[in-house]
Order: sequence, then C-alpha cells, then structure tokens
Amino acid sequence: MAYRWRYSTSGGAQAPGPDLSFDDQTEAEDWLGVNWAELLEGGVDQVTLLDGDDPVYGPMSLHSPD
Repeated sequence: MAYRWRYSTSGGAQAPGPDLSFDDQTEAEDWLGVNWAELLEGGVDQVTLLDGDDPVYGPMSLHSPD
C-alpha cells in the first residue's frame, strides 16, 4: 500500500492539500517536515498519515504547542 496524508481543519473538516503518495512512512514524514508550514498557510490545521485507507496516526496538529 502507499502512504499519504489526509488534510483537515481544526474542526475535522477536510482541507485541500496535495494528493501525493509515498512508498514508505519515512518518505511521507520527510515530505511533511519540509512542507508543513506551506500546508498551514494554505488552511490545513492537522494531518493524518494513512497507509492505503488505514490511519497510521493522527490527526496531528501543524500548529506550535504554545
């Protein structure tokens, strides 16, 4: 299966984001580490990592914990 991110608002509604697939979890997490600020500016508040349709973890906030 392919890994991908599901993007959502803080209220849990779907948010727009790039429809990308990754071969493994590390590749997906590396991509998020580079692109999280751009996603946040685009209206994404939290992400969930999926393996196919199965959640791996999340939702995880893109906001700083302060």
